[in-house]
Amino acid sequence: RDLVKEYRRQRQMCIRDSRYMLHLTNNSKFTRKNAKTILRDSRDLSYGMNLILRDCRVSKKFIELDTSIPENRLDDLIQKLSSIGELDHAKHVIEEIFEKEDAISQGISYFNDERFWECHEVLEGVWKTIEGDEKSLVNGLILVAAGLVHYQKDEDDVCISIFKRALEKLKNSEGQYHNIDVDRIKKLVIEMINNKEIFSFVI
Repeated sequence: RDLVKEYRRQRQMCIRDSRYMLHLTNNSKFTRKNAKTILRDSRDLSYGMNLILRDCRVSKKFIELDTSIPENRLDDLIQKLSSIGELDHAKHVIEEIFEKEDAISQGISYFNDERFWECHEVLEGVWKTIEGDEKSLVNGLILVAAGLVHYQKDEDDVCISIFKRALEKLKNSEGQYHNIDVDRIKKLVIEMINNKEIFSFVI
């Protein structure tokens, strides 16, 4: 039993540093309602490979798969997943440090491309470096992105719950923040909470 535990521990360590966000092209064939099925099918297609497929999120343009896999097996995985969608791009997930302006600009770009998980990650880097009301504001934006991550997984109740936390963080913020219309975001989030109808939007 101890040997099995050690094997599993070493396997996790082996692939932990090789995390990738795979974006397969979605030719309007799939919706977020298909996220769980796609994740199950992806695991079936990659059965026997030394990998972790932890999540699937579906946007209008992409099927986003969150995986950890040794780099030398990445091409094999992409080939196995080609029946679901052709690869648009693969991003190696590593800790990146950006200047604040660049990070916010990237966060906006990711958000508008419906890459909400990456938006969440890059804005978290900003959040760690600021204080006070600005920290609460950025935390609110992070939570909006996090809510939409769950929306892409067809988890609307979780999304609404996170949106409510986002509004609490944004309650003292208004106006523009680095070309982001905070008032408009709050208005849209309130509308989605009240109507229980979630949608993606640009900032």
